[in-house]
Amino acid sequence: MSGRTAVVLFTRDLRVHDHPALATACAAFDRVVPLYVLDPALAGHSPNRNRFLHQCLAELRDTLRTLGGDLVIRRGDPVAETIRLAREVDAEGIGLSADVSRYAHRRERRLRAECDRHRMFLRLFPGVTVVEPGELRPGGGDHYRVFTPYHRVWSGARWREELAAPRRVTLPAGIAVGRLPAAPQGESPDAAVGGESVGRRRLTQWLPTLSRYDDIHDDLAADETSRLSPYLRFGCLSPLTVANRADDRGHPFVRQLCWRDFYHQVTAAFPEIAAKAYRRGATEDWRYDAAALDAWTDGRTGMPIVDAGMRQLHAEGWMHNRARLITAGYLTKVLGLDWRPGLAVFSRWLLDGDVPDNSGNWQWVAGTGNDSRPYRGLNPVRQAERYDPDGGYVRRWVPELATVAGKAVHQPWRLPTEVRRTLDYPPPLEVPGADPVWLR
Repeated sequence: MSGRTAVVLFTRDLRVHDHPALATACAAFDRVVPLYVLDPALAGHSPNRNRFLHQCLAELRDTLRTLGGDLVIRRGDPVAETIRLAREVDAEGIGLSADVSRYAHRRERRLRAECDRHRMFLRLFPGVTVVEPGELRPGGGDHYRVFTPYHRVWSGARWREELAAPRRVTLPAGIAVGRLPAAPQGESPDAAVGGESVGRRRLTQWLPTLSRYDDIHDDLAADETSRLSPYLRFGCLSPLTVANRADDRGHPFVRQLCWRDFYHQVTAAFPEIAAKAYRRGATEDWRYDAAALDAWTDGRTGMPIVDAGMRQLHAEGWMHNRARLITAGYLTKVLGLDWRPGLAVFSRWLLDGDVPDNSGNWQWVAGTGNDSRPYRGLNPVRQAERYDPDGGYVRRWVPELATVAGKAVHQPWRLPTEVRRTLDYPPPLEVPGADPVWLR
Protein backbone atom coordinates (compact mmCIF):
# COMPACT_ATOMS: atom_id res chain seq x y z
CA MET A 1 0.00 0.00 0.00
CA SER A 2 1.61 3.24 -1.14
CA GLY A 3 1.19 6.53 0.67
CA ARG A 4 0.80 7.27 4.36
CA THR A 5 -2.12 6.39 6.63
CA ALA A 6 -3.21 7.61 10.08
CA VAL A 7 -6.08 6.71 12.40
CA VAL A 8 -8.04 9.45 14.20
CA LEU A 9 -9.78 8.07 17.28
CA PHE A 10 -12.91 10.09 18.14
CA THR A 11 -14.06 10.23 21.76
CA ARG A 12 -15.67 13.46 23.08
CA ASP A 13 -15.08 15.39 19.85
CA LEU A 14 -17.87 14.30 17.51
CA ARG A 15 -17.54 16.98 14.83
CA VAL A 16 -15.56 17.89 11.73
CA HIS A 17 -15.30 21.68 12.26
CA ASP A 18 -12.35 22.85 14.39
CA HIS A 19 -11.14 19.30 15.02
CA PRO A 20 -7.34 19.61 15.31
CA ALA A 21 -6.64 15.87 15.21
CA LEU A 22 -8.75 15.32 12.09
CA ALA A 23 -7.61 18.49 10.32
CA THR A 24 -3.93 17.76 10.95
CA ALA A 25 -4.22 14.14 9.85
CA CYS A 26 -6.05 15.06 6.64
CA ALA A 27 -3.39 17.65 5.80
CA ALA A 28 -0.40 15.39 6.55
CA PHE A 29 -1.50 11.92 5.40
CA ASP A 30 -2.78 10.41 2.17
CA ARG A 31 -5.41 8.34 3.94
CA VAL A 32 -7.19 8.94 7.23
CA VAL A 33 -9.36 6.48 9.15
CA PRO A 34 -11.87 8.23 11.44
CA LEU A 35 -12.70 5.70 14.15
CA TYR A 36 -15.17 5.46 17.01
CA VAL A 37 -15.09 2.49 19.37
CA LEU A 38 -18.32 1.67 21.20
CA ASP A 39 -16.93 0.92 24.63
CA PRO A 40 -19.05 -1.54 26.68
CA ALA A 41 -17.44 -0.15 29.86
CA LEU A 42 -19.24 3.17 29.29
CA ALA A 43 -22.48 1.89 27.79
CA GLY A 44 -24.55 1.45 30.95
CA HIS A 45 -23.96 4.79 32.64
CA SER A 46 -26.79 6.83 31.10
CA PRO A 47 -29.52 5.77 28.65
CA ASN A 48 -30.06 9.45 27.82
CA ARG A 49 -26.43 9.99 26.84
CA ASN A 50 -26.34 6.68 24.96
CA ARG A 51 -29.18 7.87 22.75
CA PHE A 52 -27.61 11.31 22.27
CA LEU A 53 -24.25 9.67 21.45
CA HIS A 54 -25.75 7.44 18.77
CA GLN A 55 -27.50 10.41 17.20
CA CYS A 56 -24.16 12.26 17.15
CA LEU A 57 -22.37 9.28 15.60
CA ALA A 58 -25.03 8.83 12.91
CA GLU A 59 -24.69 12.46 11.85
CA LEU A 60 -20.89 12.39 12.03
CA ARG A 61 -20.88 9.35 9.74
CA ASP A 62 -23.15 11.13 7.25
CA THR A 63 -20.94 14.23 7.30
CA LEU A 64 -17.74 12.26 6.77
CA ARG A 65 -19.36 10.47 3.85
CA THR A 66 -20.09 13.80 2.17
CA LEU A 67 -16.33 14.49 2.48
CA GLY A 68 -15.48 11.21 0.74
CA GLY A 69 -14.73 9.23 3.88
CA ASP A 70 -16.70 7.41 6.54
CA LEU A 71 -16.81 6.79 10.27
CA VAL A 72 -15.41 3.36 11.07
CA ILE A 73 -17.31 1.76 13.95
CA ARG A 74 -15.87 -0.91 16.19
CA ARG A 75 -17.11 -2.36 19.47
CA GLY A 76 -14.97 -3.50 22.39
CA ASP A 77 -11.93 -2.31 24.29
CA PRO A 78 -10.98 1.02 22.69
CA VAL A 79 -7.25 0.41 22.93
CA ALA A 80 -7.32 -3.11 21.52
CA GLU A 81 -9.72 -2.17 18.72
CA THR A 82 -7.77 0.95 17.76
CA ILE A 83 -4.46 -0.89 17.59
CA ARG A 84 -6.03 -3.75 15.64
CA LEU A 85 -7.45 -1.35 13.06
CA ALA A 86 -4.22 0.67 12.84
CA ARG A 87 -2.23 -2.48 12.09
CA GLU A 88 -4.83 -3.64 9.58
CA VAL A 89 -4.46 -0.45 7.50
CA ASP A 90 -0.69 -0.19 8.13
CA ALA A 91 -1.09 3.18 9.86
CA GLU A 92 1.95 5.11 10.98
CA GLY A 93 0.17 6.40 14.00
CA ILE A 94 -2.94 7.51 15.85
CA GLY A 95 -4.32 10.97 16.61
CA LEU A 96 -6.52 11.62 19.63
CA SER A 97 -8.02 14.65 21.37
CA ALA A 98 -6.57 14.90 24.87
CA ASP A 99 -9.03 14.46 27.75
CA VAL A 100 -8.75 14.74 31.51
CA SER A 101 -10.85 12.14 33.34
CA ARG A 102 -9.25 9.23 35.17
CA TYR A 103 -10.70 6.86 32.56
CA ALA A 104 -9.32 9.00 29.71
CA HIS A 105 -5.87 9.11 31.33
CA ARG A 106 -5.84 5.34 31.71
CA ARG A 107 -6.93 4.86 28.09
CA GLU A 108 -4.20 7.22 26.91
CA ARG A 109 -1.48 5.44 28.93
CA ARG A 110 -2.52 2.04 27.59
CA LEU A 111 -2.77 3.33 24.04
CA ARG A 112 0.67 4.92 24.22
CA ALA A 113 2.21 1.73 25.53
CA GLU A 114 0.64 -0.28 22.71
CA CYS A 115 1.73 2.25 20.10
CA ASP A 116 5.29 2.06 21.40
CA ARG A 117 5.15 -1.73 21.29
CA HIS A 118 3.97 -1.73 17.67
CA ARG A 119 6.28 1.13 16.64
CA MET A 120 3.51 3.59 15.90
CA PHE A 121 3.25 7.15 17.14
CA LEU A 122 0.45 8.52 19.33
CA ARG A 123 -0.16 12.25 19.13
CA LEU A 124 -2.54 14.10 21.42
CA PHE A 125 -4.34 17.20 20.18
CA PRO A 126 -6.32 20.06 21.78
CA GLY A 127 -10.01 20.53 21.16
CA VAL A 128 -11.98 19.52 24.25
CA THR A 129 -11.46 22.91 25.92
CA VAL A 130 -10.70 26.48 24.81
CA VAL A 131 -7.33 26.50 26.58
CA GLU A 132 -5.62 23.19 27.19
CA PRO A 133 -5.46 21.92 30.80
CA GLY A 134 -1.95 22.46 32.09
CA GLU A 135 -1.20 25.29 29.68
CA LEU A 136 -1.89 27.90 32.37
CA ARG A 137 -0.11 27.31 35.66
CA PRO A 138 0.24 29.49 38.75
CA GLY A 139 3.64 30.14 40.20
CA GLY A 140 4.63 27.21 42.38
CA GLY A 141 1.67 24.99 41.47
CA ASP A 142 0.52 22.53 38.86
CA HIS A 143 -2.98 24.00 38.44
CA TYR A 144 -5.22 26.85 39.57
CA ARG A 145 -7.32 26.09 42.64
CA VAL A 146 -9.26 29.37 42.64
CA PHE A 147 -11.33 30.51 39.68
CA THR A 148 -10.80 34.29 39.71
CA PRO A 149 -7.02 34.29 39.08
CA TYR A 150 -7.50 31.52 36.51
CA HIS A 151 -10.13 33.58 34.69
CA ARG A 152 -7.82 36.60 34.66
CA VAL A 153 -4.98 34.63 33.05
CA TRP A 154 -7.32 32.66 30.76
CA SER A 155 -8.87 35.86 29.40
CA GLY A 156 -5.47 37.23 28.45
CA ALA A 157 -4.00 33.99 27.10
CA ARG A 158 -3.20 33.38 23.47
CA TRP A 159 -5.78 30.98 22.09
CA ARG A 160 -5.01 28.53 19.31
CA GLU A 161 -6.28 29.18 15.80
CA GLU A 162 -9.72 27.82 14.96
CA LEU A 163 -9.57 25.27 12.14
CA ALA A 164 -11.89 24.69 9.20
CA ALA A 165 -13.37 21.29 8.45
CA PRO A 166 -11.23 19.21 6.08
CA ARG A 167 -12.24 19.42 2.43
CA ARG A 168 -11.77 15.71 1.88
CA VAL A 169 -11.30 12.55 3.93
CA THR A 170 -9.83 9.57 2.06
CA LEU A 171 -10.18 6.09 3.52
CA PRO A 172 -7.93 3.13 2.69
CA ALA A 173 -9.54 0.84 0.11
CA GLY A 174 -11.43 -2.21 1.26
CA ILE A 175 -11.84 -1.28 4.92
CA ALA A 176 -14.94 -2.61 6.66
CA VAL A 177 -16.59 0.45 8.18
CA GLY A 178 -18.83 -1.49 10.57
CA ARG A 179 -22.46 -1.02 11.46
CA LEU A 180 -23.76 1.61 13.84
CA PRO A 181 -26.46 0.00 16.00
CA ALA A 182 -29.88 1.60 16.13
CA ALA A 183 -30.11 4.44 18.64
CA PRO A 184 -30.98 3.01 22.06
CA GLN A 185 -34.00 4.15 24.01
CA GLY A 186 -33.37 7.03 26.39
CA GLU A 187 -35.27 7.73 29.60
CA SER A 188 -36.21 11.38 29.10
CA PRO A 189 -39.04 11.84 26.56
CA ASP A 190 -38.21 15.47 25.78
CA ALA A 191 -34.43 15.16 25.51
CA ALA A 192 -32.58 17.22 22.90
CA VAL A 193 -31.36 15.58 19.71
CA GLY A 194 -27.63 15.08 19.25
CA GLY A 195 -25.41 16.03 16.32
CA GLU A 196 -23.00 18.68 15.08
CA SER A 197 -25.48 20.41 12.77
CA VAL A 198 -28.07 20.62 15.56
CA GLY A 199 -25.51 22.16 17.91
CA ARG A 200 -24.25 24.66 15.33
CA ARG A 201 -27.80 25.65 14.46
CA ARG A 202 -28.70 26.10 18.13
CA LEU A 203 -25.64 28.31 18.64
CA THR A 204 -26.56 30.50 15.65
CA GLN A 205 -30.17 30.84 16.77
CA TRP A 206 -29.25 31.67 20.38
CA LEU A 207 -26.45 34.20 19.77
CA PRO A 208 -28.81 37.17 19.14
CA THR A 209 -29.84 36.94 22.81
CA LEU A 210 -26.24 37.37 23.99
CA SER A 211 -26.72 41.07 24.73
CA ARG A 212 -29.47 40.13 27.21
CA TYR A 213 -27.55 37.28 28.83
CA ASP A 214 -27.14 39.01 32.20
CA ASP A 215 -30.90 39.53 32.41
CA ILE A 216 -32.05 36.11 31.23
CA HIS A 217 -29.57 33.43 32.28
CA ASP A 218 -30.97 33.10 35.83
CA ASP A 219 -34.64 33.51 34.88
CA LEU A 220 -36.03 30.03 35.49
CA ALA A 221 -39.44 30.55 33.91
CA ALA A 222 -38.15 32.33 30.78
CA ASP A 223 -35.95 29.35 29.82
CA GLU A 224 -33.69 31.40 27.54
CA THR A 225 -30.29 29.89 28.35
CA SER A 226 -28.24 28.55 25.44
CA ARG A 227 -28.73 24.82 26.15
CA LEU A 228 -25.43 24.24 24.39
CA SER A 229 -23.94 22.14 27.19
CA PRO A 230 -24.78 18.68 25.74
CA TYR A 231 -23.18 19.69 22.43
CA LEU A 232 -20.06 20.86 24.25
CA ARG A 233 -19.95 17.70 26.35
CA PHE A 234 -19.93 15.45 23.26
CA GLY A 235 -17.81 17.83 21.22
CA CYS A 236 -20.48 18.44 18.59
CA LEU A 237 -19.44 22.05 19.10
CA SER A 238 -15.89 23.23 19.61
CA PRO A 239 -15.74 25.36 22.78
CA LEU A 240 -13.27 27.60 20.95
CA THR A 241 -15.83 28.14 18.19
CA VAL A 242 -18.46 29.08 20.77
CA ALA A 243 -16.10 31.51 22.50
CA ASN A 244 -15.06 33.07 19.20
CA ARG A 245 -18.66 33.49 18.05
CA ALA A 246 -19.44 35.32 21.30
CA ASP A 247 -16.49 37.59 20.42
CA ASP A 248 -15.96 39.09 23.87
CA ARG A 249 -13.67 37.39 26.37
CA GLY A 250 -15.06 39.50 29.18
CA HIS A 251 -18.69 38.57 28.50
CA PRO A 252 -20.51 36.69 31.33
CA PHE A 253 -21.41 33.90 28.89
CA VAL A 254 -17.78 33.41 27.88
CA ARG A 255 -16.97 33.37 31.60
CA GLN A 256 -19.05 30.17 31.79
CA LEU A 257 -16.80 28.61 29.15
CA CYS A 258 -13.88 29.61 31.36
CA TRP A 259 -15.51 27.81 34.30
CA ARG A 260 -15.69 24.73 32.08
CA ASP A 261 -11.96 25.02 31.28
CA PHE A 262 -11.23 25.65 34.96
CA TYR A 263 -12.84 22.38 36.05
CA HIS A 264 -11.06 20.50 33.28
CA GLN A 265 -7.68 21.70 34.52
CA VAL A 266 -8.70 20.86 38.10
CA THR A 267 -9.71 17.35 37.02
CA ALA A 268 -6.48 16.87 35.06
CA ALA A 269 -4.60 17.49 38.32
CA PHE A 270 -7.12 15.70 40.57
CA PRO A 271 -8.65 12.78 38.61
CA GLU A 272 -10.47 11.51 41.73
CA ILE A 273 -12.81 14.52 41.63
CA ALA A 274 -15.93 12.35 41.20
CA ALA A 275 -15.20 10.30 44.32
CA LYS A 276 -13.04 12.24 46.79
CA ALA A 277 -13.29 15.67 48.36
CA TYR A 278 -11.04 18.10 46.50
CA ARG A 279 -10.55 20.62 49.30
CA ARG A 280 -7.94 19.65 51.84
CA GLY A 281 -9.49 19.28 55.27
CA ALA A 282 -13.06 19.41 53.99
CA THR A 283 -15.61 18.31 56.58
CA GLU A 284 -17.74 15.45 55.32
CA ASP A 285 -20.17 14.82 58.14
CA TRP A 286 -23.06 13.58 56.01
CA ARG A 287 -26.36 11.93 56.89
CA TYR A 288 -27.46 8.83 54.99
CA ASP A 289 -31.22 8.64 54.50
CA ALA A 290 -32.40 6.46 51.61
CA ALA A 291 -36.01 7.68 51.80
CA ALA A 292 -34.96 11.35 51.64
CA LEU A 293 -32.60 10.63 48.73
CA ASP A 294 -35.39 8.84 46.86
CA ALA A 295 -37.81 11.73 47.48
CA TRP A 296 -35.22 14.20 46.17
CA THR A 297 -34.48 12.03 43.13
CA ASP A 298 -38.17 11.65 42.27
CA GLY A 299 -39.09 15.32 42.81
CA ARG A 300 -41.30 14.64 45.84
CA THR A 301 -39.54 16.59 48.61
CA GLY A 302 -42.38 19.02 49.28
CA MET A 303 -40.05 21.89 48.33
CA PRO A 304 -41.58 23.04 45.01
CA ILE A 305 -38.53 24.68 43.45
CA VAL A 306 -36.45 21.58 44.14
CA ASP A 307 -39.11 19.22 42.82
CA ALA A 308 -39.53 21.34 39.70
CA GLY A 309 -35.82 21.08 38.93
CA MET A 310 -35.70 17.33 39.44
CA ARG A 311 -38.77 16.78 37.27
CA GLN A 312 -37.28 18.88 34.49
CA LEU A 313 -34.20 16.66 34.74
CA HIS A 314 -36.30 13.53 34.28
CA ALA A 315 -38.32 14.95 31.40
CA GLU A 316 -35.54 16.61 29.41
CA GLY A 317 -32.26 15.07 30.53
CA TRP A 318 -31.25 18.64 31.29
CA MET A 319 -31.82 21.16 34.05
CA HIS A 320 -31.58 24.94 34.21
CA ASN A 321 -28.27 25.93 35.81
CA ARG A 322 -29.91 27.91 38.63
CA ALA A 323 -32.10 24.91 39.40
CA ARG A 324 -28.97 22.72 39.52
CA LEU A 325 -27.52 24.97 42.21
CA ILE A 326 -30.77 24.94 44.18
CA THR A 327 -31.38 21.18 43.98
CA ALA A 328 -27.79 20.30 44.80
CA GLY A 329 -27.68 22.82 47.65
CA TYR A 330 -30.93 21.44 49.06
CA LEU A 331 -29.58 17.87 49.05
CA THR A 332 -26.27 18.72 50.71
CA LYS A 333 -26.86 21.82 52.84
CA VAL A 334 -30.53 21.35 53.83
CA LEU A 335 -30.97 17.58 53.93
CA GLY A 336 -27.32 17.12 54.88
CA LEU A 337 -26.85 14.19 52.49
CA ASP A 338 -23.61 13.17 50.80
CA TRP A 339 -22.97 14.87 47.47
CA ARG A 340 -21.80 11.66 45.76
CA PRO A 341 -25.25 10.02 45.43
CA GLY A 342 -26.57 13.33 44.08
CA LEU A 343 -23.74 13.42 41.59
CA ALA A 344 -24.65 9.88 40.54
CA VAL A 345 -28.28 10.86 39.91
CA PHE A 346 -27.21 13.80 37.77
CA SER A 347 -24.70 11.58 35.98
CA ARG A 348 -27.42 9.14 35.04
CA TRP A 349 -29.91 11.67 33.68
CA LEU A 350 -27.95 14.62 32.29
CA LEU A 351 -27.15 14.75 28.59
CA ASP A 352 -24.25 17.05 29.49
CA GLY A 353 -23.11 14.98 32.47
CA ASP A 354 -19.34 14.74 32.40
CA VAL A 355 -16.70 14.19 35.05
CA PRO A 356 -15.07 17.65 35.26
CA ASP A 357 -18.09 19.97 35.25
CA ASN A 358 -20.64 17.74 36.96
CA SER A 359 -18.22 16.74 39.73
CA GLY A 360 -16.63 20.16 40.09
CA ASN A 361 -19.97 21.92 40.46
CA TRP A 362 -21.31 19.34 42.93
CA GLN A 363 -18.21 19.73 45.08
CA TRP A 364 -18.50 23.53 44.88
CA VAL A 365 -22.08 23.39 46.17
CA ALA A 366 -21.27 20.79 48.84
CA GLY A 367 -18.38 22.87 50.19
CA THR A 368 -15.77 20.22 49.43
CA GLY A 369 -14.46 21.75 46.20
CA ASN A 370 -13.12 25.01 44.82
CA ASP A 371 -15.48 27.43 46.59
CA SER A 372 -13.58 29.95 48.71
CA ARG A 373 -16.66 30.12 50.98
CA PRO A 374 -17.35 26.40 51.55
CA TYR A 375 -19.94 26.89 54.28
CA ARG A 376 -22.31 29.02 52.24
CA GLY A 377 -25.84 27.72 51.73
CA LEU A 378 -28.70 28.56 49.41
CA ASN A 379 -32.12 29.13 51.01
CA PRO A 380 -34.39 27.39 48.47
CA VAL A 381 -37.39 29.61 49.14
CA ARG A 382 -35.41 32.82 48.72
CA GLN A 383 -33.83 31.42 45.57
CA ALA A 384 -37.26 30.52 44.20
CA GLU A 385 -38.74 33.93 44.98
CA ARG A 386 -35.78 35.66 43.37
CA TYR A 387 -35.37 33.58 40.21
CA ASP A 388 -38.96 32.39 39.70
CA PRO A 389 -40.85 35.32 41.23
CA ASP A 390 -44.24 34.53 39.67
CA GLY A 391 -43.89 30.77 40.07
CA GLY A 392 -44.10 29.97 36.36
CA TYR A 393 -41.23 27.49 36.46
CA VAL A 394 -42.70 25.60 39.41
CA ARG A 395 -46.19 25.43 37.92
CA ARG A 396 -44.73 24.15 34.62
CA TRP A 397 -43.02 21.17 36.27
CA VAL A 398 -45.18 20.57 39.35
CA PRO A 399 -48.71 20.47 37.92
CA GLU A 400 -50.16 19.53 41.32
CA LEU A 401 -49.58 23.18 42.23
CA ALA A 402 -50.89 24.69 38.98
CA THR A 403 -53.89 26.26 40.73
CA VAL A 404 -51.73 28.10 43.29
CA ALA A 405 -51.29 31.66 42.05
CA GLY A 406 -48.19 33.84 42.26
CA LYS A 407 -45.27 33.31 44.59
CA ALA A 408 -47.47 31.46 47.10
CA VAL A 409 -46.65 28.38 45.01
CA HIS A 410 -43.18 28.36 46.55
CA GLN A 411 -44.49 27.75 50.08
CA PRO A 412 -47.62 25.58 49.81
CA TRP A 413 -47.31 24.60 53.48
CA ARG A 414 -48.43 28.18 54.32
CA LEU A 415 -51.69 27.84 52.40
CA PRO A 416 -54.94 27.47 54.37
CA THR A 417 -55.57 23.92 55.53
CA GLU A 418 -58.65 23.51 53.34
CA VAL A 419 -56.57 24.48 50.27
CA ARG A 420 -53.68 22.19 51.14
CA ARG A 421 -56.06 19.24 51.42
CA THR A 422 -57.03 19.68 47.77
CA LEU A 423 -53.43 19.45 46.56
CA ASP A 424 -51.87 16.08 45.80
CA TYR A 425 -48.52 17.34 47.01
CA PRO A 426 -46.43 16.21 50.01
CA PRO A 427 -45.38 18.37 52.97
CA PRO A 428 -41.69 19.29 53.18
CA LEU A 429 -39.31 16.57 54.28
CA GLU A 430 -38.40 16.67 57.94
CA VAL A 431 -34.69 16.89 58.69
CA PRO A 432 -33.63 15.57 62.10
CA GLY A 433 -32.00 18.28 64.18
CA ALA A 434 -32.55 21.00 61.58
CA ASP A 435 -34.40 24.26 62.08
CA PRO A 436 -35.48 25.44 58.62
CA VAL A 437 -36.69 28.93 59.37
CA TRP A 438 -38.36 29.30 55.98
CA LEU A 439 -40.94 26.66 56.94
CA ARG A 440 -42.33 28.76 59.80
